[in-house]
Amino acid sequence: MELDTTQLLQQAVQAQASDVFIVAGLPVSMRINGVITKENDTKLTPHDTGSIVTQIYRLAGNRDMHAFEAFGDDDFSFSIPGLSRFRVSAYKQRGTMSVVIRIISFSLPNPDELGIPQRIIDFSNFSKGLVLVTGTAGSGKSTTLACIIDAINHHYKKHIITLEDPLEFLHRHDQSIVSQREINVDTESYVTALRASLRQSPDVILLGEMRDYETMQVAMTAAETGHLIFSTLHTIGAASTIDRIIDVFPPNQQHQIAVQLSMVLQAVISQQLVPSTDEKMIPVFEIMTVTPAIRNMIRDNKIPQLEGIISSSAGGEIISMDSSLLTLYKEGQITAETALAYATNPEMLKRKM
Repeated sequence: MELDTTQLLQQAVQAQASDVFIVAGLPVSMRINGVITKENDTKLTPHDTGSIVTQIYRLAGNRDMHAFEAFGDDDFSFSIPGLSRFRVSAYKQRGTMSVVIRIISFSLPNPDELGIPQRIIDFSNFSKGLVLVTGTAGSGKSTTLACIIDAINHHYKKHIITLEDPLEFLHRHDQSIVSQREINVDTESYVTALRASLRQSPDVILLGEMRDYETMQVAMTAAETGHLIFSTLHTIGAASTIDRIIDVFPPNQQHQIAVQLSMVLQAVISQQLVPSTDEKMIPVFEIMTVTPAIRNMIRDNKIPQLEGIISSSAGGEIISMDSSLLTLYKEGQITAETALAYATNPEMLKRKM
């Protein structure tokens, strides 16, 4: 009997799952509140997974499967009206078709309900410069950025261009004009789209990811010429983020990049998702707003010094990851074990508990 993919996705949305896993040799599995659970005991055969993947391509406007069949990987997104939006990563494993489907709500996330501090949403008030949101895959970076973009869209008359791979949250035009471009669908690559976007009279550019030094270079130049750029990196902590950007460049360019970065960087938000006491996943943030003193440290490449300032701060312009964890622990939202497991410096945090 062929599995009905639409019905399967309806069940996932009702169960408030974040991801659905379709892999041969295992039952249909879903990630709910950060934990993967099997839906039943019926293991999927290669025929089942192939059928589900084919149905997904059909649901995605009869998307062409040739690239997937040839290369074994494909990322895209699609919507089912009245249900939800889905981000798909199709891949082959052991010669069989598999897929992981991320469920994305049609309605934009509410920052208060998600526990995103107002201080982060206020970064929407910057008029120019570079704001980075960093963290591991699946830590909620896209969600945080969607909330900031939504705030700009509600309060300012601007042209916002988002460059994403694939598109996740859909923004309706409100006060702003929002142009959303999907890599490999609407444009060739991040760097091509970013260069083109500078000719499209943008005020704000959301760059889904800074994957290489060419993209980073264009992003920093865009920030330097009066645009507000938001982007993400897979790093944890502001200091390691700055280190990572500088290290991507050849040694003979690193000093010049450090100087440029010190001039354009406005803020770095680092985030993790941690299990709460009520068995949900909640975000925890390190927030660094760039001050004149921090600009000097970045320019002189004194990153270890910067790390010391971040770890010893508990408020003001900088909120460290550990002080955020301590706050959540004191509010009873997370256990001491969770706080220590996700801490940058567990020994120091333990002494403060």
